[in-house]
Amino acid sequence: MANLAAAQAWTGIVNTSSVTSSTGNNTYKCVFDEDFKYVLLPVSYGIVCVVGLFLNLLALYVFIFRIKTWNASTTYMFNLAVSDTLYVVSLPLLVYYYAMGDNWPFSVGLCKIVRFLFYTNLYCSILFLLCISIHRFLGICFPLKSLQWGHVRYARRVSVIVWVVTVVCQSPVLFFVTTSMKRDSVTCHDTSSQDLFGQFVIYSSVMLVLLFCIPFLIIIVCYCLMARKLLQPTRGISRMSQSKKKSVKMIIIVLMVFIVCFLPFHITRTLYYSFRSWDLSCQTLNAINLAYKVTRPLASTNSCLDPILYFLAGQRFVKFAGNKMPGKPQNEMALGIVPNAHLKNSNDTDTISKDGKS
Repeated sequence: MANLAAAQAWTGIVNTSSVTSSTGNNTYKCVFDEDFKYVLLPVSYGIVCVVGLFLNLLALYVFIFRIKTWNASTTYMFNLAVSDTLYVVSLPLLVYYYAMGDNWPFSVGLCKIVRFLFYTNLYCSILFLLCISIHRFLGICFPLKSLQWGHVRYARRVSVIVWVVTVVCQSPVLFFVTTSMKRDSVTCHDTSSQDLFGQFVIYSSVMLVLLFCIPFLIIIVCYCLMARKLLQPTRGISRMSQSKKKSVKMIIIVLMVFIVCFLPFHITRTLYYSFRSWDLSCQTLNAINLAYKVTRPLASTNSCLDPILYFLAGQRFVKFAGNKMPGKPQNEMALGIVPNAHLKNSNDTDTISKDGKS
Protein backbone atom coordinates (compact mmCIF):
# COMPACT_ATOMS: atom_id res chain seq x y z
CA MET A 1 0.00 0.00 0.00
CA ALA A 2 1.20 3.46 -0.79
CA ASN A 3 1.47 6.25 1.73
CA LEU A 4 -0.39 9.53 1.50
CA ALA A 5 1.70 12.43 0.26
CA ALA A 6 -0.44 15.51 0.84
CA ALA A 7 -3.11 16.74 3.20
CA GLN A 8 -5.43 17.54 0.35
CA ALA A 9 -5.34 13.96 -0.76
CA TRP A 10 -7.39 12.88 2.25
CA THR A 11 -9.69 15.85 2.67
CA GLY A 12 -12.52 14.13 0.86
CA ILE A 13 -12.21 10.55 2.11
CA VAL A 14 -15.56 9.47 3.45
CA ASN A 15 -16.31 6.13 5.10
CA THR A 16 -15.17 3.65 2.50
CA SER A 17 -13.15 0.49 2.54
CA SER A 18 -11.24 1.23 -0.63
CA VAL A 19 -10.07 4.82 -0.68
CA THR A 20 -8.67 6.61 -3.66
CA SER A 21 -7.59 10.24 -3.81
CA SER A 22 -5.29 12.21 -6.02
CA THR A 23 -2.98 15.16 -6.00
CA GLY A 24 -2.03 16.40 -9.43
CA ASN A 25 -1.19 13.42 -11.60
CA ASN A 26 -0.37 11.07 -8.70
CA THR A 27 -2.89 8.62 -7.30
CA TYR A 28 -2.77 7.20 -3.78
CA LYS A 29 -4.81 4.28 -2.62
CA CYS A 30 -5.43 2.67 0.77
CA VAL A 31 -7.53 -0.44 1.09
CA PHE A 32 -9.11 -0.69 4.54
CA ASP A 33 -9.78 -4.12 5.97
CA GLU A 34 -13.41 -3.76 7.07
CA ASP A 35 -14.73 -7.30 6.72
CA PHE A 36 -15.02 -7.45 10.51
CA LYS A 37 -17.73 -4.79 10.61
CA TYR A 38 -20.14 -6.87 8.52
CA VAL A 39 -20.31 -9.25 11.47
CA LEU A 40 -19.57 -6.93 14.41
CA LEU A 41 -22.02 -4.16 13.58
CA PRO A 42 -25.12 -6.24 12.69
CA VAL A 43 -24.63 -8.44 15.76
CA SER A 44 -23.89 -5.61 18.19
CA TYR A 45 -26.62 -3.32 16.85
CA GLY A 46 -29.05 -6.25 16.89
CA ILE A 47 -28.31 -6.97 20.55
CA VAL A 48 -28.58 -3.29 21.48
CA CYS A 49 -31.89 -3.07 19.61
CA VAL A 50 -33.49 -6.08 21.31
CA VAL A 51 -32.17 -5.47 24.83
CA GLY A 52 -32.47 -1.68 24.66
CA LEU A 53 -36.02 -1.75 23.30
CA PHE A 54 -37.20 -4.17 25.98
CA LEU A 55 -35.57 -2.30 28.87
CA ASN A 56 -36.58 1.17 27.71
CA LEU A 57 -40.18 0.18 27.01
CA LEU A 58 -40.30 -1.35 30.48
CA ALA A 59 -38.87 1.84 31.95
CA LEU A 60 -41.38 4.00 30.04
CA TYR A 61 -44.20 1.77 31.25
CA VAL A 62 -43.10 2.26 34.85
CA PHE A 63 -42.70 6.01 34.42
CA ILE A 64 -46.05 6.52 32.71
CA PHE A 65 -48.36 4.02 34.39
CA ARG A 66 -46.79 3.22 37.77
CA ILE A 67 -45.49 6.54 39.04
CA LYS A 68 -48.10 9.08 40.05
CA THR A 69 -45.81 11.69 41.58
CA TRP A 70 -42.77 12.78 39.60
CA ASN A 71 -39.73 14.62 40.84
CA ALA A 72 -36.84 16.19 38.92
CA SER A 73 -34.85 12.97 38.64
CA THR A 74 -37.86 11.07 37.32
CA THR A 75 -38.41 13.76 34.70
CA TYR A 76 -34.84 13.57 33.47
CA MET A 77 -34.84 9.77 33.46
CA PHE A 78 -38.11 9.67 31.52
CA ASN A 79 -36.69 11.95 28.82
CA LEU A 80 -33.55 9.83 28.72
CA ALA A 81 -35.68 6.73 28.17
CA VAL A 82 -37.61 8.47 25.37
CA SER A 83 -34.35 9.40 23.65
CA ASP A 84 -33.02 5.85 23.94
CA THR A 85 -36.26 4.36 22.60
CA LEU A 86 -36.29 6.63 19.55
CA TYR A 87 -32.78 5.50 18.75
CA VAL A 88 -33.16 1.76 19.22
CA VAL A 89 -36.22 1.61 16.94
CA SER A 90 -34.00 2.87 14.11
CA LEU A 91 -31.36 0.16 14.59
CA PRO A 92 -33.05 -2.58 12.49
CA LEU A 93 -32.29 -0.46 9.41
CA LEU A 94 -28.58 -0.36 10.30
CA VAL A 95 -28.56 -4.08 11.09
CA TYR A 96 -29.91 -4.79 7.60
CA TYR A 97 -27.56 -2.23 6.01
CA TYR A 98 -24.36 -3.71 7.44
CA ALA A 99 -25.56 -7.31 7.08
CA MET A 100 -25.96 -6.61 3.35
CA GLY A 101 -22.39 -5.32 3.13
CA ASP A 102 -22.84 -1.55 3.19
CA ASN A 103 -25.77 -1.57 0.78
CA TRP A 104 -28.49 0.96 1.66
CA PRO A 105 -31.72 0.04 -0.15
CA PHE A 106 -33.78 2.79 1.47
CA SER A 107 -34.16 6.48 0.66
CA VAL A 108 -31.62 9.24 1.24
CA GLY A 109 -34.01 10.84 3.73
CA LEU A 110 -34.15 7.68 5.80
CA CYS A 111 -30.36 7.54 5.84
CA LYS A 112 -30.25 11.09 7.17
CA ILE A 113 -32.83 10.31 9.85
CA VAL A 114 -31.00 7.20 11.09
CA ARG A 115 -27.70 9.06 11.43
CA PHE A 116 -29.49 12.04 12.99
CA LEU A 117 -31.13 9.81 15.61
CA PHE A 118 -27.74 8.34 16.54
CA TYR A 119 -26.14 11.71 17.26
CA THR A 120 -29.30 13.10 18.87
CA ASN A 121 -29.50 10.17 21.27
CA LEU A 122 -25.77 10.39 21.96
CA TYR A 123 -25.86 14.01 23.04
CA CYS A 124 -29.30 13.85 24.67
CA SER A 125 -27.93 11.07 26.86
CA ILE A 126 -24.88 13.13 27.78
CA LEU A 127 -26.91 16.26 28.57
CA PHE A 128 -29.55 14.43 30.61
CA LEU A 129 -26.77 12.66 32.54
CA LEU A 130 -25.40 16.14 33.16
CA CYS A 131 -28.79 17.33 34.42
CA ILE A 132 -29.16 14.33 36.73
CA SER A 133 -25.62 14.81 38.03
CA ILE A 134 -26.14 18.50 38.78
CA HIS A 135 -29.45 17.73 40.47
CA ARG A 136 -27.82 15.12 42.68
CA PHE A 137 -24.89 17.45 43.34
CA LEU A 138 -27.25 20.16 44.64
CA GLY A 139 -29.10 17.63 46.77
CA ILE A 140 -25.87 16.44 48.41
CA CYS A 141 -23.79 19.60 48.68
CA PHE A 142 -26.47 22.33 48.68
CA PRO A 143 -29.69 20.72 49.99
CA LEU A 144 -31.46 24.05 50.58
CA LYS A 145 -30.83 25.25 47.05
CA SER A 146 -31.93 21.84 45.82
CA LEU A 147 -35.37 22.48 47.32
CA GLN A 148 -35.73 25.50 45.04
CA TRP A 149 -33.97 24.45 41.85
CA GLY A 150 -34.82 20.76 42.14
CA HIS A 151 -38.54 21.30 41.67
CA VAL A 152 -40.18 19.27 38.93
CA ARG A 153 -41.37 22.35 37.02
CA TYR A 154 -37.77 23.46 36.56
CA ALA A 155 -36.80 19.97 35.47
CA ARG A 156 -39.50 20.07 32.79
CA ARG A 157 -38.23 23.39 31.48
CA VAL A 158 -34.64 22.15 31.49
CA SER A 159 -35.70 19.00 29.63
CA VAL A 160 -37.36 21.06 26.92
CA ILE A 161 -34.20 23.17 26.63
CA VAL A 162 -32.06 20.01 26.33
CA TRP A 163 -34.23 18.67 23.51
CA VAL A 164 -34.26 22.00 21.66
CA VAL A 165 -30.50 22.51 22.02
CA THR A 166 -29.71 18.96 20.91
CA VAL A 167 -32.06 18.98 17.92
CA VAL A 168 -30.83 22.39 16.77
CA CYS A 169 -27.18 21.45 17.21
CA GLN A 170 -27.63 18.14 15.38
CA SER A 171 -29.84 19.47 12.58
CA PRO A 172 -26.76 20.07 10.34
CA VAL A 173 -26.37 16.27 10.27
CA LEU A 174 -29.50 16.19 8.10
CA PHE A 175 -27.67 18.45 5.65
CA PHE A 176 -24.27 16.78 5.72
CA VAL A 177 -25.25 13.10 5.68
CA THR A 178 -25.92 11.64 2.25
CA THR A 179 -25.67 8.47 0.18
CA SER A 180 -23.41 7.61 -2.73
CA MET A 181 -23.05 4.85 -5.30
CA LYS A 182 -20.08 2.49 -4.90
CA ARG A 183 -19.92 -0.17 -7.54
CA ASP A 184 -23.35 -1.84 -7.43
CA SER A 185 -24.28 -0.73 -3.93
CA VAL A 186 -25.42 2.45 -2.17
CA THR A 187 -23.44 3.69 0.84
CA CYS A 188 -25.17 5.55 3.67
CA HIS A 189 -22.37 7.77 4.97
CA ASP A 190 -22.20 8.82 8.58
CA THR A 191 -20.18 11.91 7.67
CA SER A 192 -20.79 13.87 4.46
CA SER A 193 -20.05 14.05 0.77
CA GLN A 194 -16.42 14.58 -0.25
CA ASP A 195 -16.76 18.28 -1.07
CA LEU A 196 -18.31 19.03 2.37
CA PHE A 197 -16.05 16.86 4.49
CA GLY A 198 -13.85 19.75 5.63
CA GLN A 199 -16.87 21.69 6.88
CA PHE A 200 -18.22 18.55 8.55
CA VAL A 201 -14.99 18.08 10.52
CA ILE A 202 -15.19 21.68 11.78
CA TYR A 203 -18.83 21.17 12.78
CA SER A 204 -18.02 17.89 14.57
CA SER A 205 -15.16 19.56 16.46
CA VAL A 206 -17.48 22.29 17.74
CA MET A 207 -20.04 19.68 18.85
CA LEU A 208 -17.24 17.74 20.54
CA VAL A 209 -16.36 20.71 22.73
CA LEU A 210 -19.88 21.98 23.44
CA LEU A 211 -21.79 18.73 23.91
CA PHE A 212 -19.14 16.36 25.22
CA CYS A 213 -16.02 17.97 26.69
CA ILE A 214 -17.77 20.66 28.73
CA PRO A 215 -20.53 18.36 30.13
CA PHE A 216 -17.95 15.67 30.88
CA LEU A 217 -15.79 18.08 32.87
CA ILE A 218 -18.81 19.38 34.80
CA ILE A 219 -19.89 15.82 35.65
CA ILE A 220 -16.41 14.93 36.89
CA VAL A 221 -16.27 18.04 39.09
CA CYS A 222 -19.75 17.38 40.50
CA TYR A 223 -18.99 13.75 41.29
CA CYS A 224 -15.65 14.58 42.89
CA LEU A 225 -17.30 17.10 45.21
CA MET A 226 -20.14 14.68 45.94
CA ALA A 227 -17.74 11.85 46.69
CA ARG A 228 -15.76 14.05 49.07
CA LYS A 229 -18.97 14.99 50.86
CA LEU A 230 -20.15 11.38 51.07
CA LEU A 231 -16.81 10.09 52.33
CA GLN A 232 -16.71 12.57 55.21
CA PRO A 233 -17.29 10.74 58.52
CA THR A 234 -20.58 11.43 60.27
CA ARG A 235 -20.41 12.51 63.91
CA GLY A 236 -20.94 9.65 66.28
CA ILE A 237 -20.88 7.07 63.48
CA SER A 238 -17.68 5.22 62.73
CA ARG A 239 -18.98 3.20 59.81
CA MET A 240 -20.19 4.50 56.50
CA SER A 241 -23.96 4.04 56.19
CA GLN A 242 -25.40 1.70 53.60
CA SER A 243 -26.99 4.60 51.74
CA LYS A 244 -23.63 6.36 51.51
CA LYS A 245 -21.92 3.20 50.29
CA LYS A 246 -24.59 2.74 47.67
CA SER A 247 -24.26 6.37 46.60
CA VAL A 248 -20.49 6.07 46.15
CA LYS A 249 -20.93 2.87 44.15
CA MET A 250 -23.48 4.52 41.88
CA ILE A 251 -21.18 7.48 41.28
CA ILE A 252 -18.48 5.05 40.16
CA ILE A 253 -20.93 3.16 37.95
CA VAL A 254 -22.20 6.29 36.20
CA LEU A 255 -18.67 7.53 35.58
CA MET A 256 -17.61 4.15 34.23
CA VAL A 257 -20.59 4.00 31.90
CA PHE A 258 -19.82 7.52 30.71
CA ILE A 259 -16.17 6.70 30.16
CA VAL A 260 -16.78 3.34 28.49
CA CYS A 261 -19.61 4.43 26.19
CA PHE A 262 -18.83 8.01 25.24
CA LEU A 263 -15.13 8.71 25.77
CA PRO A 264 -13.67 6.03 23.41
CA PHE A 265 -16.08 6.99 20.63
CA HIS A 266 -15.20 10.69 20.75
CA ILE A 267 -11.47 10.03 20.98
CA THR A 268 -11.37 7.58 18.07
CA ARG A 269 -13.70 9.71 15.96
CA THR A 270 -11.50 12.77 16.48
CA LEU A 271 -8.39 10.78 15.54
CA TYR A 272 -10.23 9.21 12.60
CA TYR A 273 -11.11 12.61 11.15
CA SER A 274 -7.74 14.19 11.94
CA PHE A 275 -5.54 11.36 10.66
CA ARG A 276 -7.19 11.39 7.26
CA SER A 277 -5.81 14.90 6.76
CA TRP A 278 -2.24 13.95 7.71
CA ASP A 279 0.57 12.26 5.83
CA LEU A 280 0.34 8.87 7.52
CA SER A 281 0.82 5.29 6.44
CA CYS A 282 -2.09 3.14 5.37
CA GLN A 283 -1.39 0.81 8.30
CA THR A 284 -1.93 3.65 10.77
CA LEU A 285 -5.06 4.80 9.00
CA ASN A 286 -6.40 1.27 8.95
CA ALA A 287 -5.77 0.89 12.69
CA ILE A 288 -7.65 4.06 13.62
CA ASN A 289 -10.41 3.14 11.19
CA LEU A 290 -10.75 -0.20 13.00
CA ALA A 291 -10.85 1.48 16.41
CA TYR A 292 -13.47 3.97 15.27
CA LYS A 293 -15.74 1.27 13.83
CA VAL A 294 -15.49 -0.73 17.06
CA THR A 295 -16.39 2.22 19.32
CA ARG A 296 -19.50 3.15 17.33
CA PRO A 297 -21.59 0.23 18.64
CA LEU A 298 -19.92 0.77 22.02
CA ALA A 299 -21.44 4.25 22.09
CA SER A 300 -24.83 2.74 21.27
CA THR A 301 -24.75 0.52 24.34
CA ASN A 302 -25.70 3.49 26.51
CA SER A 303 -29.26 2.78 25.36
CA CYS A 304 -29.04 -0.52 27.24
CA LEU A 305 -27.06 0.71 30.22
CA ASP A 306 -29.30 3.68 31.02
CA PRO A 307 -32.30 1.49 32.03
CA ILE A 308 -30.00 -0.81 33.99
CA LEU A 309 -28.95 2.21 36.01
CA TYR A 310 -32.62 2.87 36.82
CA PHE A 311 -32.84 -0.66 38.22
CA LEU A 312 -29.64 -0.22 40.20
CA ALA A 313 -30.83 3.09 41.58
CA GLY A 314 -33.82 1.54 43.32
CA GLN A 315 -33.58 -1.87 44.88
CA ARG A 316 -37.31 -2.43 44.40
CA PHE A 317 -37.54 -1.15 40.82
CA VAL A 318 -38.23 -4.58 39.32
CA LYS A 319 -40.78 -5.38 42.02
CA PHE A 320 -42.29 -1.94 41.50
CA ALA A 321 -42.69 -2.59 37.76
CA GLY A 322 -45.05 -5.47 38.56
CA ASN A 323 -46.75 -3.92 41.58
CA LYS A 324 -50.45 -3.26 41.23
CA MET A 325 -50.45 -0.62 43.94
CA PRO A 326 -48.43 2.28 42.46
CA GLY A 327 -49.73 4.71 45.04
CA LYS A 328 -47.79 3.20 47.92
CA PRO A 329 -45.05 5.52 49.29
CA GLN A 330 -42.47 2.73 49.40
CA ASN A 331 -42.96 2.14 45.67
CA GLU A 332 -42.41 5.76 44.91
CA MET A 333 -39.13 5.59 46.77
CA ALA A 334 -38.01 2.82 44.44
CA LEU A 335 -37.48 5.36 41.69
CA GLY A 336 -36.12 8.12 43.88
CA ILE A 337 -39.31 10.10 44.33
CA VAL A 338 -38.52 11.89 47.55
CA PRO A 339 -40.99 14.54 48.71
CA ASN A 340 -39.50 17.95 49.37
CA ALA A 341 -40.83 17.84 52.92
CA HIS A 342 -38.44 14.99 53.65
CA LEU A 343 -35.50 17.03 52.50
CA LYS A 344 -36.44 19.91 54.74
CA ASN A 345 -36.06 17.73 57.79
CA SER A 346 -33.00 15.85 56.67
CA ASN A 347 -29.58 16.98 55.71
CA ASP A 348 -28.10 13.53 55.17
CA THR A 349 -26.68 12.17 51.98
CA ASP A 350 -29.36 9.60 51.21
CA THR A 351 -30.60 11.95 48.50
CA ILE A 352 -28.18 10.63 45.92
CA SER A 353 -29.23 7.03 46.38
CA LYS A 354 -32.85 8.05 46.07
CA ASP A 355 -32.21 10.27 43.13
CA GLY A 356 -32.92 7.77 40.42
CA LYS A 357 -29.98 7.33 38.12
CA SER A 358 -27.18 7.32 40.68
